[in-house]
Amino acid sequence: MNFDYSPKVQQMRERLLGFFDAHIYPNEARYLAEIEANRAAGNAWQPTRVIEELKPLARAAGLWNLFLPKSQRAPEGLSNLEYAPMCEIMGRVVWAAEVFNCSAPDTGNMETLERYASESIKDRWLEPLLRGEIRSAFLMTEPDVASSDATNIQCSIVRDGDEYVINGRKWWSSGAGDPRCAVYIVMGKTDPQAPRHSQQSMILVPADAPGITVERALSVFGYDDAPHGHMEIELRNVRVPAGNILLGEGRGFEIAQGRLGPGRIHHCMRSVGAAERALELMCARAVARTAFGKTIAQQTVTQERIAEARCMIEQARLLTLKAAHMMDTVGNKAAQAEIAMIKIVAPNIALKVIDWAIQVHGAMGISQDTPLAMMWAHQRTLRFADGPDEVHRNALAKLELGRHMPKAP
Repeated sequence: MNFDYSPKVQQMRERLLGFFDAHIYPNEARYLAEIEANRAAGNAWQPTRVIEELKPLARAAGLWNLFLPKSQRAPEGLSNLEYAPMCEIMGRVVWAAEVFNCSAPDTGNMETLERYASESIKDRWLEPLLRGEIRSAFLMTEPDVASSDATNIQCSIVRDGDEYVINGRKWWSSGAGDPRCAVYIVMGKTDPQAPRHSQQSMILVPADAPGITVERALSVFGYDDAPHGHMEIELRNVRVPAGNILLGEGRGFEIAQGRLGPGRIHHCMRSVGAAERALELMCARAVARTAFGKTIAQQTVTQERIAEARCMIEQARLLTLKAAHMMDTVGNKAAQAEIAMIKIVAPNIALKVIDWAIQVHGAMGISQDTPLAMMWAHQRTLRFADGPDEVHRNALAKLELGRHMPKAP
């Protein structure tokens, strides 16, 4: 496996780093100030002007829709391996990916529509998503069941003539707090009597359909995560055309595996970038501060943590690249072990490095004066998002044990 950057990726990577230096890092404080101003005005969910102003610049720089491979509708899309170093850079600032139309859950939803939707649905929903004109949400998790086992999902999707009627309650519907959110991809049951993994389906639901109530926003470790938002949503007798079903009834798990593989590795790519940024902040702080007669960088405990952080980041990056390479060459299913491994590893190493960086910053590290506290909260959620650590470890152990099971005669 050769993970060297191609000339195209090297050039794009330098362009993206330059964009961060010119436009992203200088606007970190402005982004937070805009959110606080919107909150004070009573509308924390209002999109920030800074991101909207930067989007045309990103598009003009050719840094737009890089996440979507092999799509005629997004010819700028890169392979998973090519996208990895770009996505890593985007992960250095929590909100940056949206500037490049590469943020979750839109990326996973756009890939789902590209793979599984009809051409008419693509024209209606995928095209405006690719242009960044609207946003979307993914409604899978439910408050009343253990959704880490998706067969527990109870939301009902019932055929009634030329329509489906949807009833259920969802939460952690990421992106649904954004007023630009125009469409949901909803997972629910179409046939409770079917085999266990054929009961579920996915269907498109316009966000303004009658019967939808956004009940509340869920905070994340004390953050409301505005303007992105994670909402609890009730769907009561919501009717949508039968043509909104993706692939057909009973194909929900198949779609979920196709959607969640890329989504998981994108999160991991950004986690590596977050860890890298935290290590940089940690080192800069360590050499600039003196305690007990010497710099923090001269303290042995700090040196050990810096060295360990570098080892962990390099290990996580290589595993991310291996998983991306396998997804490109042998497909998501064959790469499921590598995807599970990096989904376990990347958020945990990022959390450790960010935690060490917070310690070096002292009380400042848990304030809004550095990005570290928000980065930590975001990374901690990733140990649940797209499947908790325990589920991935269980799946990985089964794959490993399967290699050692006695062969049938």
